[in-house]
Amino acid sequence: MKGWRQMANISIDQLASAITDAVREYTEDVSEAIDKKVDVVADAVLEDTRQAAPKRSGEYAKGFKKTKQGYEGKSRRVIWNKKDSRRVHLLEFGHAKRGGGRVRAYPHLRPAYDKHAGNLASDIKRIIQNGGGS
Repeated sequence: MKGWRQMANISIDQLASAITDAVREYTEDVSEAIDKKVDVVADAVLEDTRQAAPKRSGEYAKGFKKTKQGYEGKSRRVIWNKKDSRRVHLLEFGHAKRGGGRVRAYPHLRPAYDKHAGNLASDIKRIIQNGGGS
């Protein structure tokens, strides 16, 4: 919080406004820092997913994209395959063959998520405790 020292020179009439401004500034700093952290983690998950995805021609791996979803107070990123979205779960978990038997799974999305998103909650908690700093 950049302007916290200004509170010492505030009259009682301006106190509520000063407190509101300080809380708003703190909230904006924290929200911005969380948004940046979520973006960094999503980029890491996207990169690992592309590297671990099964490759014949490489088109499937190139199809993974990151989409920002959210509204005020919420920060969410979705990693999805723009070109072959209907194929992701089949490759990730495997599937039954038409004539019997199974096609083996090629886990690539969940391992990337587990690797990078596991510490996100503690990182966000640290950001909140530090008022937007890391």
